[in-house]
Amino acid sequence: MKIPRDLYGRELAAALCRAWGYEKVNQVGSHVILQTENPVHHRLSVPDHKPLRLGTLNAILRDVAAAKRVTREEILASL
Repeated sequence: MKIPRDLYGRELAAALCRAWGYEKVNQVGSHVILQTENPVHHRLSVPDHKPLRLGTLNAILRDVAAAKRVTREEILASL
């Protein structure tokens, strides 16, 4: 699946909260801090940039996929 090139950080954070069990716990400047406890404790920083750079988006997807033990494609399908 192709990575979206026009995804905003705020949209990504909302999708992770809605579909993957993350919740917003803090915001420091332009970075939203998300956290989940399922299946393991995982904390994540998502920059609230417009749009996210591809390398940044790819790193976040890779990190979430490893924490949730799913593939990147499953996460992309939920965006």
